[in-house]
Amino acid sequence: MIDDKLRTAARATLTEYLKAKRLRKTPERYAILDKVCEMNKHFDIEALYAAIEGDGYHVSRATIYNTMELLSDCGIVRRHQFGAQPAQYERVSATVNHLHLICQQCGKIKEVKDPELVSFMNSRRYLAFHDSYFCLYVYGICAACTRRNRREAGK
Repeated sequence: MIDDKLRTAARATLTEYLKAKRLRKTPERYAILDKVCEMNKHFDIEALYAAIEGDGYHVSRATIYNTMELLSDCGIVRRHQFGAQPAQYERVSATVNHLHLICQQCGKIKEVKDPELVSFMNSRRYLAFHDSYFCLYVYGICAACTRRNRREAGK
């Protein structure tokens, strides 16, 4: 279920951004935004395209790519590049800092909140730089792939 506050805030942010940049407020942009608000995990353009098509609403991939760039520029989503995988996106929600654990074997991405690391990073100050958020990528092998590797090695 979509949080109406989240959707309303995201729509207001997009509307203000489009107005400031003198860009058109198209129904396609808002349909893409609504679908992004429903996404609870990292997603790529193909997953978003499939979700929109699954709802019976057709937009081109080019429109999705362009809209995702707008949503990223105005701070509604963040774009991540995890290794050689296609770019992944996630909704920005209250600037919650977290780690991304990326399995190098299957590509699964898990978000982990580490209060100790967040506390440490929030205590850091950098000369002539005001940070707004951080994210950390940790690459390795997930538990499922480790078990699979052990089973295959034992054969």
